[in-house]
Amino acid sequence: MKSIRELNENDLKEKLEQSRVELAKMKTDSAKGTLRKDSGKIRASRKEIARMLTRLNEMKNQ
Repeated sequence: MKSIRELNENDLKEKLEQSRVELAKMKTDSAKGTLRKDSGKIRASRKEIARMLTRLNEMKNQ
């Protein structure tokens, strides 16, 4: 898998959308109480989304 820095803008946007959908599903499962083992993945997913947004802003400002 390519790192965030190696992705172009379109691929990064697609990956960002997928990550946001996945985070929403995890939050829903957490609210229902069915997310036991993967509860630590929510924080990691949020951080990854932040990294992608940071990279997109860097690309935009260049």
